[in-house]
Amino acid sequence: MFLAGRPVETDLSPAAWLVDALSAAPPGTVASLVPAAFPAHARVLHPAVRYDGDDDVDVRWDSVAAANGTTAHRLMQWPGITGSWDYVGEDDQPDLWNDTPAPGHLPSHVAAELAALLGAATTAPDRCCFGICDEEGVAAPHLVLPACELLVVSGPVTLAAANVAPEPQEQSPALWWPADRAWCVATDPELMSTYVACSTEVLDALLASRLEVHPARAGDPVGYAADTVNPVAPRS
Repeated sequence: MFLAGRPVETDLSPAAWLVDALSAAPPGTVASLVPAAFPAHARVLHPAVRYDGDDDVDVRWDSVAAANGTTAHRLMQWPGITGSWDYVGEDDQPDLWNDTPAPGHLPSHVAAELAALLGAATTAPDRCCFGICDEEGVAAPHLVLPACELLVVSGPVTLAAANVAPEPQEQSPALWWPADRAWCVATDPELMSTYVACSTEVLDALLASRLEVHPARAGDPVGYAADTVNPVAPRS
């Protein structure tokens, strides 16, 4: 069995440290997605998209918040900054954005930029593991985590930008880390942001990059209810 051109791993012992770390974390927190023991954590926001002729233009969350008169902050959530749950579905704000940030999928160009930065922060950029959501019930060993079960493939850090779903669907890896455990990245299937556990130096580099990044804490909540600054009525 191959995914993203790579054979599915049958020896999952290199991931045992992650199973132990994530299983011990409170559910619904950053630490349930990436290990708490790292010196720093970051939240990478998936950009919204505005159509500009034949081009897709990334739209930052802080720009959306400013246009809607809401507050950009590190725990902001999409319905909070847009002001409505309608904007989590089919509706858009045509002069501002047309497609919501992708839930559960780190766009390939964002993943490529993140992978380039993280590849420079590990001694093993060519020896990384990637956890992939199994939608087909593949008969292979699965990495069993509290929130999901993943198939695992290995390869260079650039594989983070690969599409692991059958065309024309798009799906990024859900979890990736290098052999030296210098960092760990997670994209939960339900969330519009990706979390990174890393060193303080890597956090500084992320904050200085073109990506929209906020510092995170291991105990931060990660769901839509995390945004108490921009309250929105419960979803009906």
